[in-house]
Amino acid sequence: MISVLLIWIYMTFTCYVIGFALLCGICDKQGYTVKKECSYLFAGITAVTVYAQFFSLVHKVAGLSNLILLLICGLCIVWKRKQLKEHLQVKLECLQAESALIKQALLLLLVLVFAYGASTGIIHYDSGLYHAQSIRWIEEYGIVPGLGNLHSRLAYNSSSFCLSALYSFAFLGGQSYHAAAGYLALLLAVTCVEGFTLARLKKPRLSDLVRVMAVYYLLIIFDEMVSPASDYFMVLCVFFLVICWLDLLAEKETSYLPYGLLSVLGVFVVSVKLSGAVILLLVLKPAIQMIREKRGKEIAGFLGLGTITILPFLIRNVVLSGWLVYPFTFIDLFDVDFKIPKGVAEYDAREIQVWGRGVYDVSRFEEPITGWFGEWVATLDKTNLGFLGLALAALVLLGGMILFALVKKKKEMTDFLLVAGTLGCCFLFWLTSAPLIRYGCVYLWVFPVLVWGYLYLKLTERVDKGKLYLVVVLLLGCYKMGALVKETVTFGTTEYFIRQKDYENFETIPYELHGYTFYYPAEGDRTGYDDFPAAPMKAEDIFRGETIEEGFKDVVHDR
Repeated sequence: MISVLLIWIYMTFTCYVIGFALLCGICDKQGYTVKKECSYLFAGITAVTVYAQFFSLVHKVAGLSNLILLLICGLCIVWKRKQLKEHLQVKLECLQAESALIKQALLLLLVLVFAYGASTGIIHYDSGLYHAQSIRWIEEYGIVPGLGNLHSRLAYNSSSFCLSALYSFAFLGGQSYHAAAGYLALLLAVTCVEGFTLARLKKPRLSDLVRVMAVYYLLIIFDEMVSPASDYFMVLCVFFLVICWLDLLAEKETSYLPYGLLSVLGVFVVSVKLSGAVILLLVLKPAIQMIREKRGKEIAGFLGLGTITILPFLIRNVVLSGWLVYPFTFIDLFDVDFKIPKGVAEYDAREIQVWGRGVYDVSRFEEPITGWFGEWVATLDKTNLGFLGLALAALVLLGGMILFALVKKKKEMTDFLLVAGTLGCCFLFWLTSAPLIRYGCVYLWVFPVLVWGYLYLKLTERVDKGKLYLVVVLLLGCYKMGALVKETVTFGTTEYFIRQKDYENFETIPYELHGYTFYYPAEGDRTGYDDFPAAPMKAEDIFRGETIEEGFKDVVHDR
């Protein structure tokens, strides 16, 4: 726990300084002031992750990458020293106010609680399968051509792995820490607290309804966020993006700038997990606004930011697998000797989808939705089954809202309809492709909450609409908080008070290739972190040359 707190302090410093400099550099020219402190941190996390990905292309992500990161922070402080000093002085004065004591105490409590949650808990199955090995490859080598030929899941590129490697501190000789997912969860929790003031409980915003679902998600993953699973990073970022977007609408923000910056965060979400790509439909709002205002330079600037954000992710995809977007083969641009065979990639993509449907039989990939949907629904618990019903009904209701807005020419509904329509498209894409709950729970929950919540707020606009909302929040909060406390008391431990719970490791069998010792599991398919390099099966001689740095190629081309 203490180790996690120290890493979070370092993450806060580096991400805040870089995020502050970046947002000030962009916003000052437009006279816009950032309103949320967490915005600086999320901007910094995005920038630092992009940096770590670029760095991995030329060197391992370890001590040197952190030294250069600190140098960049120093340059940012010098560049924005006057603004940073004034900003920190204002924040210090706010903290010293008597009215801020409760907020400080709550923040401290949140930090300690989430540091505990990020220090112990359940290590995700896939972390032992490939997350830990992917992160270690980044720590040890940065990137290796054709790594997916050793184990196809090592080509499941996620920018979150580079972020985890940057802040793992494995180069110090101890364990490899994995505290980044917990840090994002903490930031989302701080963002959610803003919506639970007395005034907002009496008169909630639409974003506050989403905050309730974000808290629900945080309570669910509290004992799982110790794992560096990309699903958590994606869902946490989408929750933050939607909440901030709705807050801007509630505050009647007219500038294109904050919406454009949130759209860049949407691009970052795509680099974390491809299943989040549909969220980019939100970019329509700032794009249309900039086109109408004939802001050519600003359009070019945001296109540049988006390109820089996604570019290292795409380059890493190509180097790891030979495909621009592995395991999908619809874009085939590169002819390299380390390219994963098309058949292997297509099988991989199909396996992901059928597993998401709860089928587990790749031969059923071509089945229409009517063939597997009933089986998938049968696997849902009562809560998610209820949300599924609300979401399907919300699709019909949203269609009626769109028709009503068109007929009555309700232009004021346009912004809401864009957000709800985007989340509806995200929900449908998830539902019809690979509807594993952890892949798309944010869409399953947030979409119906948006649509039905909007209707609820409109219908109760002239009455005390906070009463029902307050009852729901209290009941949900007591139920989930009670379950969390019970679980913590039952399974809680002080074992990880100093250090974070390490990756799980499994019995493996060593073998030699070109003078290197590789490993494969004695049983099952997981290898963990310590035995490295490792894969679920014993590999053939797939070296492209004599060293690991030269990469791996596929030796069975007719698969």
